[in-house]
Amino acid sequence: MKWLYGSRAVLSLLCLCSAYIAIEASVHEYAGERFTSKGNAYVIHAGSEGIYSSDPTTNDSSISANGDSYIRFEKVTFRRDKDLANFSSGLVHAIVFEVEDRQMIGGSAYGGQRAVCCTSDLAKLGVCSEGEIIHRSSTENPGWPKVFGVSFDVDELTATLPSKSVQITKTGMYNLYFIHCNPKLKDLVVEGKTIWKNPTGYLPGRMAPLMNFYGFMSFAFVILGIFWFSQYARFWREVLTLQNCITLVITLGMFEMALWYFEYAEFNETGIRPTGITMWAVTFGTVKRTVARLIILTVSMGFGVVRPTLGGLTSKVIMLGGTFFVASEVLELVENVGAISDISGKAKLFLVLPVAVLDAFFILWIFTSLSATLNKLQARRMMVKLDIYRKFTNALAVAVLVSVGWICYELHFNSTDVYNEKWQTAWIIPAFWQVLSFSLLCVICALWAPSQNSTRYTYSEETSEEFDKDDTSLTLIKPSPIPSKDVRSAGEARPVQGSNGVSNGDLEEDKTE
Repeated sequence: MKWLYGSRAVLSLLCLCSAYIAIEASVHEYAGERFTSKGNAYVIHAGSEGIYSSDPTTNDSSISANGDSYIRFEKVTFRRDKDLANFSSGLVHAIVFEVEDRQMIGGSAYGGQRAVCCTSDLAKLGVCSEGEIIHRSSTENPGWPKVFGVSFDVDELTATLPSKSVQITKTGMYNLYFIHCNPKLKDLVVEGKTIWKNPTGYLPGRMAPLMNFYGFMSFAFVILGIFWFSQYARFWREVLTLQNCITLVITLGMFEMALWYFEYAEFNETGIRPTGITMWAVTFGTVKRTVARLIILTVSMGFGVVRPTLGGLTSKVIMLGGTFFVASEVLELVENVGAISDISGKAKLFLVLPVAVLDAFFILWIFTSLSATLNKLQARRMMVKLDIYRKFTNALAVAVLVSVGWICYELHFNSTDVYNEKWQTAWIIPAFWQVLSFSLLCVICALWAPSQNSTRYTYSEETSEEFDKDDTSLTLIKPSPIPSKDVRSAGEARPVQGSNGVSNGDLEEDKTE
């Protein structure tokens, strides 16, 4: 179970920029984005993706085969206001570079930030042309960075970059920026699109492994579902409310994994993230996580095993679950459907914090309830149920400890990967939470699988208050008959344990209270 959301800060790939970088789709569309001032330059971050290399012998001007990797510019147009069209301008640049070549762009500090545009002092030294971008050729990757541009003539309102493709011959994290150095063009906007492609499709490099991962997880849920539904079908007359809830979680998990797989497959095929499938995948996942947390909380309180209802706590549990669903749904929609690059760091933190606080509250309430339930079971000498609850508590404790450890690793990973150079292994972080959640679900299924003893003990409604008050014993509605051959003395019976931990031994335990 993903108990806490680690802080997944997306850091800038340029020292001169501190904006968030996000992958929205392999078809990056620009619809009136405006340049922002960074140091002595005006900048638009136009894309950032991990791209695997293609055949370096392919000609840049004829990139169309499925095995090619490239960034293609299609009708990228810069537009200025009519009032500012009475002069010819310098170049508006498009610059494509691999993250290892970031030091090849810019010069000495200017205004506290790395200077990108050539100043008059540097122009006098002959190291660059005033008003143009300062850049040097990479020694490790000849021909890079790729810099080209377009200028405005007098009275010209638009300027369009030539349609071209930049072939990727080296695996790496690539970045695209539109930059100009003319303060008179500060209100310039950009329209059009660029298309980014990997050898196997349009899915960005650091997301590509997730498609196979969700395919594997779909298969894992099918295997778990076969086990659970076979038990459910065999003992459907004995099924408890708790087991119905577990069935719902397994079903939601199947849909969630399948939807994520098809979402990535569609993304890979078309280059555009399918909003509808993404929203459904996010919603199924959020419902699953909410129901799973509520199941764990109610089981910790003893519901469905040692008490028939939650009594006055029902409304509080539902309120906590509803609040968690809303907070988690908003966060997941923003991360997966919305454009993350449009949200400031504070806004992202504002969305993460409520989910983290609610998760922490879940943990506190769950372990407090487990402690009370264990104490009551031990006081009543219900040893079989006590053994199940101890195993359940141990599994939860391990899950929480592993979660905290992984969050620490995630924070370390993000803090040491400022420029996303570890993009090829970044998929492991979200995948881990799915594996941990699935593992805990398997433990719960093993402890409470449907069996012929599932409804051995069903308590009357009055027993809820008796259990809470801890002053009377629990009343059986459907006691198991005691075979005469097992009778050793009056009131004594031989315990017979069921596959889900509910046994005739609890009959003896109840009688001794």
